This record gives sequence, C-alpha cells and structure tokens, in this order.
Amino acid sequence: MSNSPPTTISTGHKALFLASFFTLIAAGIGFAVRGAILDDWGAAFGFTKSEQGDLTGAGLVGFGITIIIGSLFADMIGYKPLMVLAFLLHVGSAVVTFAATPVFKSKLGVDPAAAKASAFNLLWWGAMLFSLANGVCESVINPLVATLFPKQKTHYLNILHAGWPGGLILGGIINLLFVGGTAYLTRLPWEVAMAMFLPPTLYYGFVVLKEKFPESETKSAGVPFATMLAEFASPILLFLFVIHAMVGYVELGTDGWIQNIMNASIGKGATWLFIWTSGIMFALRFFAGPIVEKINPIGLLLISAVLAFVGLRGLGTEGVSPIQVLLMATIYGIGKTFFWPTMLGVVGERFPRGGALTMGVMGGIGMMSAGLLGGPGIGYDQDAYIAKQFQAAEPALYEQYKSKDVKGFMVSEKVAGLDGNKLGELNNKKPEELTADEKKVLDANLASGKYALRTTAWIPAIMGLCYLALVGYFASRGGYKVEEISGTGHHSGEQYTGGVAGPMEA
Repeated sequence: MSNSPPTTISTGHKALFLASFFTLIAAGIGFAVRGAILDDWGAAFGFTKSEQGDLTGAGLVGFGITIIIGSLFADMIGYKPLMVLAFLLHVGSAVVTFAATPVFKSKLGVDPAAAKASAFNLLWWGAMLFSLANGVCESVINPLVATLFPKQKTHYLNILHAGWPGGLILGGIINLLFVGGTAYLTRLPWEVAMAMFLPPTLYYGFVVLKEKFPESETKSAGVPFATMLAEFASPILLFLFVIHAMVGYVELGTDGWIQNIMNASIGKGATWLFIWTSGIMFALRFFAGPIVEKINPIGLLLISAVLAFVGLRGLGTEGVSPIQVLLMATIYGIGKTFFWPTMLGVVGERFPRGGALTMGVMGGIGMMSAGLLGGPGIGYDQDAYIAKQFQAAEPALYEQYKSKDVKGFMVSEKVAGLDGNKLGELNNKKPEELTADEKKVLDANLASGKYALRTTAWIPAIMGLCYLALVGYFASRGGYKVEEISGTGHHSGEQYTGGVAGPMEA
C-alpha cells in the first residue's frame, strides 16, 4: 500500500486535519509549560515534590478516562459534539488553573493551610480538566484522520502525531524565554506562560464549530460492537496492555519531570535538552516512516527499550559532563520515540477486529499509568531519597528544610520531602550568595532527582524482557504477521510506525 499523499485534499478535509493537528500542539504546549513551572508552584504555594507529582499526574490521568469513554461513544454521538466538549474543557481548565493565585492570596492571611489546600485543589482540577480535554480529542482525531484519508492512513496519522512533539518544542521555547529566574527575555507570571496553549485551542475550536464532520469508518462498515469486545479475551492483548502501562510510566511520567529534575543540574540547559529530545521525536515520527516500516515492530520495541534504559541510567548518573548528558539525552530521546505509536500499531495489526476500541483502551491504560503511577511515583522517589539519605547525612538540615506534610505512594511508607517554599528561596539565590549549608540542601535536591531517574530506568529494562518474550512467542509461530479481519495474515510493514500515533502525553 502506498503511503504517498493524494494529489488533492478538499478544503474541508484540510481544515479538519489542521484542527486535529492543533489539538496536539495545544496539548504539547500545556504539558511542556506545566513541567517547567513546577518549581514556581512549589515556591509560591509550598508544595513538596510528591505534591508536584500529583499535579503532574492529574495532567495525564484524565486522558485515560476520556479516551476510553470517547472511543465507546464516538460512533453513537458523532465526532463534532465530542470536539466541542473538548474545546469547552480546555477553556475551562484555564479558568480553574488561573484562579489558584487569587484564591490562595485571599485565604493566606486567615488560614495558610487552607490557602495551600485551595491552591492545590484548583491546580489539580485545572490539570485534570486539561487532560480530560486531551483524551476527548484523542478519541476523535485518530479515527477522524483515518476516515478522512482511508488510503493514506499511516502517512497522515504519523504527520498528525508529529503535532505532539511540535507542541513540546514550542512549549520549551516559551519556557526558555519567559519561565524562571534565568528566562532569556523576561520572567513572566506562570499564568501567562500557561496561557500559551489557548491560541491553538481557539483555532481548533473555531474550525470545529464551522466545519461538517464525516461519519466514522467503523459506523459506515457496520462492525458489531460484540466483535470488538471479543478481542479482549486474548492473553497476548492483555500482556500488551501491561507493557503499555509501563510505556506510560516511563515515557510520559519521565517527560513530566525531566525539565524539573535536570534544571537542578544544568539550569536552562534542561529546557534545551527537552527541546532537543522533542525535536528528535518530531523528526523521526515525521520523516522516518518509510525506514521504520521495514523493521519488525517487536524488534523495534526491544531496541527502543534498551536505548531508553541506557539513556535514563546515564541521565541519572551523578558527576557526568555536559557532553555525556547530551549523549544520554539523545539516546533516551531516540529510545522513547517509537514506544507509543508502535505499541498501538501492533494492537491495530494483530487485533484488527477491535477497531478503535482496543486502541482506545490501550492509550487509556498508558495515560492512566502515567498519571496515577508515573508522575506521583517519580515525585515520591525524590522525597523518599531526601527522607532517608539526606536525613541520615544531615539530620539538622533535614529538620530545618523538611516539609510539614508527609506523602506516601501506593504501599510505600509516608515521607516528608523538602519544603517547596524554602527550596524555592534557595533556587532564587545566586550561587555566590549561598551558604555552605544551603549548597548542601540544593545538592541533596539534585541527587534526589538523579536517583529518581536511575530508579525509573528499571522500567524499560523490564519492558525489554517482555519484548524479548514476544520475539520468542512470534518466532515460535512463524514470525510476526499482520492479521486481517478476514482472518488471514501477511507480513507487512505498512503500519509498523503505529499508524495510530503517539500520546498527548498530556
């Protein structure tokens, strides 16, 4: 099947495609900026790393909920009502998020604890609404683009999902120019930086209200819902779901923290690294389809897992040079690029009768894992390091700088990390203004982030073992083959890059 684009595209199809692309631009900008302003939130409201991780998680978990629900009901209610809902949720998330500062200030003089709790709740719900909107968009744009371009699905779906890293790049540039004390132009209030996702949101909202949407392929073909559900009885599909939960943890969970963690080590260089790895993802997803489609997808995933493990372990190693950091970030960037789209592609190829439902559930599992496990788990790892290692080494300093709040993660014990307000004050000081004790606190904060990356690196290591098992499984059955709805299988590379692509990763 040819992946070449058609010679002509109707005006309506082009408008809907661009609107779909801009939903991912908005999602990428919001995700990137949120990751960069975590320290601003910590300094302004006194949040610990665990609390910041909960906010990061809220910006992901809602996606998993609405992509599954949207996939279930898109055929019944149509694409347009869902996209209108997504637009309202995106705008609503901005309103709720921007209310945090005035509400906090209004309560601070009366009850500081209540002020902090109110700010946290507003930011949490703002992030949740944002992720709910992203999930609704994702439940629509994949089948929509497949419907718009039925003979060039892989080509246009890969272009579509280059919008996600494109949004990350734009968000990274916004962070460099306007976020933090070392902003290249001027430091703007975090609300202004966060509002940058609204222009692409307003664009896609205008197009959605104006254009007519087509009927979905599944509805047109009359595929029974029971046929889709029957695919969930496959042990291999369930195994792929488990692996994809790890994909969500390591890819989106890490991306939500990477700027914050590396900022303690290399300052604004962390944002440059974020832009660099996002650029790698953009280029590979946008231009590498013809190359990747010739590679066995399970083998590609195995190679990606090895690269992600090596890259994360390297980024988590203390005392490495800037050149080594760049090298490890490049390895990690290449490794993470194909996880999400190729996993979805495998599901689409091996379980075609599941249609959008199996892919929607797969995406939902990955995002809920990132939101419920990845973001909070990586935040907890940092607090746990502080509570154990730093407390053991510097008990007096730990008592001086620890948070009043304690947080746990799943079955792990509750710990107290560093107080976000106090850490923010140290981050705002010039290096020559820091005392010896203050430098120890900042060094401990840096070490805690590195520890979290080293710990997270074991997730792709486990994924690699899972992919190795799948290589053996398919080899024992004559090799990996693409299944067709008719029941026959053939070897094909047309969908190896996923065809249904990468995460909103926010």
